[in-house]
Amino acid sequence: MEIGKGNTRIRLLPEDEYMHPLEAAKNYNESMYFNIFSASPKPFGGWFRVGNRANEGYAEMSNCIYLPDGRVGFMFSRPSISNNDALDAGGMTFTVIEPFKKLKATYKGKVCLMKNPHEMANPKKAFQENPLVDCEVDIDYFGVSPMYGGEPVNEDGSPVAQNAESAFYSGHYEQHMGGKGFFIVDGVRYDMDGFGLRDHSWGPRFWQNIYWYRWLPMSFGRDFGMRVSIKSVSAGSLTIGGMVQSGNHYADIIDANIKTVWDENDYQTDFTVWVKTAEREYTVDAKVLSLIPLRNRRQTPEGAWLNTRITEGMTEYRCDGKVGYGMSEYLDQIVDGKAVGKDVS
Repeated sequence: MEIGKGNTRIRLLPEDEYMHPLEAAKNYNESMYFNIFSASPKPFGGWFRVGNRANEGYAEMSNCIYLPDGRVGFMFSRPSISNNDALDAGGMTFTVIEPFKKLKATYKGKVCLMKNPHEMANPKKAFQENPLVDCEVDIDYFGVSPMYGGEPVNEDGSPVAQNAESAFYSGHYEQHMGGKGFFIVDGVRYDMDGFGLRDHSWGPRFWQNIYWYRWLPMSFGRDFGMRVSIKSVSAGSLTIGGMVQSGNHYADIIDANIKTVWDENDYQTDFTVWVKTAEREYTVDAKVLSLIPLRNRRQTPEGAWLNTRITEGMTEYRCDGKVGYGMSEYLDQIVDGKAVGKDVS
């Protein structure tokens, strides 16, 4: 699949579902992310990520499960790796069964089980004061939409050159998915039959290269979903993107805005999303059901610490009389103790 954009094209091939050659950039990242949610018996779900940073000698593994009773099980680890051969680290494995159609996500390990997931704002304390329990995840995913995205390439097929120090990825694509399987947390099994979204990224990445973003993947069932993205790469800049899924068709989002209600911790609690495609406009009302605050820190060569906060909310969405579920992922750089995007989104 190739989509022309000026002198470049967005290319996505079946082989892009698999691992890419390890590039020279020290901060090269290749990652996959999956989420899935169900409303039965009460809303629950989770998200799962493995990101290889082989040139730095480690992978990033995240497992987050939102249970029906409000508890959240979470685990993050940085297991050592020496190559970019597979997304298989820290007990989590992603397998491509059939490109663009069938994939599998599994995990066996521990999670920190919290009654109050806001405690993860201080991860050291959260892991000390909450129990580590056994966890197993086994989800078979199947595509319910076309693919969206790919890798920008020049007319001759060569990748578009990037500055590794300022990049976030070279290639990136997404797909709405259905999924069936189960979670087992602390000996209790939760059967899953739901919907969600996945993505795959490769190329240089520092989490601090985005000033702030709002990333809203949502699914209302097999035939209707969205992914809304509003991001700023520097103070004053704004990029709007995403797509609306209607059956087996994606419509590009050409404009959007978000009006957020914040709590005393500056975490999102409720918000309204206005979305415009070439075909129509949508209004989506959202309520965050459960939220865990995460962070990423990096020290510059000069010794300064850069702090990034990512609030991950399991969210109920309402649009066109339908109820759906998904994530609200709010990323902000923290400057002088404040989230930089709070006053603009």
